[in-house]
Amino acid sequence: MGSGTGDFRKRLERAAEVRSYRGAGISAEEEAALDALDEKEREKRRKVSDAARAEYLVRDAMAQGKFDNLKYAGKPIPGLGESYDPDWWVKGLLQRENISGLGPPAILLRTEDAELDAKLDAQYTEQQVRDLLVDFNRRVIDARRQLQGGPPVITKTRDVEDEVKRWRQRRASRAVEATAEPPEAPRSWWQRLWKGTG
Repeated sequence: MGSGTGDFRKRLERAAEVRSYRGAGISAEEEAALDALDEKEREKRRKVSDAARAEYLVRDAMAQGKFDNLKYAGKPIPGLGESYDPDWWVKGLLQRENISGLGPPAILLRTEDAELDAKLDAQYTEQQVRDLLVDFNRRVIDARRQLQGGPPVITKTRDVEDEVKRWRQRRASRAVEATAEPPEAPRSWWQRLWKGTG
């Protein structure tokens, strides 16, 4: 690296010297000689292969420390070795930004179907449960009717009455579990005084 840097420095000094001669008001013959010298240097640069130029630039960047602390230093590059996916950028964006709710209806409905019981259990009234189920069934049927391609819709509609019955059973079992919890230990007189009577 040391001899290459020294040669480069000599060439820079020579180029600066040639430029300074031109500004000093030299004769036409000397100007022609300097032009020939410049052309000779340009020809030398053209003869240097692209690979040698790239090698020099990489080594120079390494010497300056530009490759230190890279994001995946010492780690496997994600996605390397996988088959080509034309939508790699969009999928990466969705994953990085944690965007949900986008995609083919078949996939979205499968995901929603897997989470539907928990969503139903969070409802307070039977009418809310029925409204959610009717909306879910409508979207499943609409997705089956669309012929836009993509994966097939395999999500089944839910029977509203059966789901409401199951919702009631789950709710009743939670209520029984809540009442079956052991009673609190009796509070001392100062805890009763501090928290209020009871």
